[in-house]
Amino acid sequence: MELASDAAKKGVHRAPHRSLLKAIGYTDREIEQPWVGVACAFNEVIPGHTHLQQLADAVKAGVRMAGGTPMQFGIIGICDGIAMGHAGMRYSLPSRENIADSVELMARAHAFDALVLVTNCDKIDPGVLMAAARLNLPAVVVSGGPMLAGRHRGRDVDFITVMEAQGAVESGRMTPEELAELEELACPGCGSCAGLFTANSMNCLTEAVGMGLPGNGTIPAAHAQRLRLAKQAGMAVMDLLRRGRRPRDIITPASLRNALAVDMAIGGSSNTVLHLLAIAYEAGVELDLGTIQEVCDATPNLARISPAGEGRHHMQDLHEAGGIPAVMGELSRKGLIDPEVPCVAAERIGDVFQGRGTLNPAVLRPVDDPYMPTGGLAILHGNLAPEGAVVKQSAVPENLLRHRGPARVFDREEEAVEAMLAGRIREGDVVVIRYEGPKGGPGMREMLNPTATMAGMGLSDKVVLVTDGRFSGGSRGAAVGHVSPEAAQGGPIALLEEGDMVELDIPARRLEALIDASELKRREEAWKPPAPKVTEGALAEYARRVASASRGAVRLRE
Repeated sequence: MELASDAAKKGVHRAPHRSLLKAIGYTDREIEQPWVGVACAFNEVIPGHTHLQQLADAVKAGVRMAGGTPMQFGIIGICDGIAMGHAGMRYSLPSRENIADSVELMARAHAFDALVLVTNCDKIDPGVLMAAARLNLPAVVVSGGPMLAGRHRGRDVDFITVMEAQGAVESGRMTPEELAELEELACPGCGSCAGLFTANSMNCLTEAVGMGLPGNGTIPAAHAQRLRLAKQAGMAVMDLLRRGRRPRDIITPASLRNALAVDMAIGGSSNTVLHLLAIAYEAGVELDLGTIQEVCDATPNLARISPAGEGRHHMQDLHEAGGIPAVMGELSRKGLIDPEVPCVAAERIGDVFQGRGTLNPAVLRPVDDPYMPTGGLAILHGNLAPEGAVVKQSAVPENLLRHRGPARVFDREEEAVEAMLAGRIREGDVVVIRYEGPKGGPGMREMLNPTATMAGMGLSDKVVLVTDGRFSGGSRGAAVGHVSPEAAQGGPIALLEEGDMVELDIPARRLEALIDASELKRREEAWKPPAPKVTEGALAEYARRVASASRGAVRLRE
């Protein structure tokens, strides 16, 4: 078998290269075998990453068992929870592009034959998938898995419970002592935060698109089964290399539709829209918001995992109900999954979910008894979002699915939170937070602070939020994000004024400013773009080259 690594190791002219490898301790046999890059996002900052070295070691054992030579290298990761609510959040989404770049640079510079990507958390998961699609080397993605839910006063809790408790303390609905107690118990150990937030959503979709092994999305981080999965991934990548199966054989229009169907069925994070668009871009596959809406309209919502469903169920419950194979098995009964697409686990994805179905209808409903006949996400259009906006409709209270109210307009996330805490936001308001998009933010900050503050203050079923930024996978309520074009590009959201009436109609897929077209035109002519908030460094470069959220907020190629 001809190997990419032959270019760096074969022949008399590669004696210097071999000598460097021998300095590390590699033997001739290890040098002769296929080189498998093991990209590991281990660090001591993110709870979802603190155990990844152990998983990387298991991956390497699997590679060696299957006749390959693993070579580990590191990639960065940003914890959205720790970066939340301050300037650090601007760097989270741009880090996705940096992660993809770093994997590409290491893989090409060292002539790796294949890759195993050991990842977890919000931007690292899509970043490595983007790299896999870009490089098109045989690859398997292994996530670190979800954190177990914590327990507090007889109920399951998680990171979002603590976020929402801040607002409860501010409004007198919880004591500071109870918050301190909750803080100690909510996050009991390693793993990505326990609900179906962005990290776990993407880990599930990695499985559904065919780039991860069964269980990748739902096996708890603390379980030994996760270590066995990592060893299996190391062996699987060697099989892919021998068979010549590559990411672009797997990431296709059909597999992306499968992933979207699973996303809609489980009610994943609204951020998955950004990431699937970006992965498709790197794979050279067409995907747009119209396709996403089409799949949403055809796919029933079968699960309500925290933050949906008032946080009663967490990832460990979805795993016990059968995990993603069970979800795909249920959807296949309605012809909503293409079983013929290739994957890393078998010849075809249908072999993974054949005969599978829900093991616990209380957590994962049968396809004939869904929570909703349509999916967890919805794409909205209208004069306020000509290119589209995204809402996690499965987490919206029924009374806010249709709403009309006055705009309360803020140009920064912090201003909106201050207004909430000061009691200036009233029932029926539409809180608009703008100039927080990919270019205007820059970096498209997550708005978990506003949604969590609203929840803690008892406003989640009384107020609508609209932003050109994005929301955390942990957000709940009528939270409409990704409004495009964004304010910094002169989108209609930049033209709203305090008190303008805004209408949200999720069933009709509409987001409208009830303003006369001639008045909007007058405001558009008077609008002037704001000065950039950041003028140097990686963030400024990202702002100069980033595409609209409707295109995945990818960094455009020149």
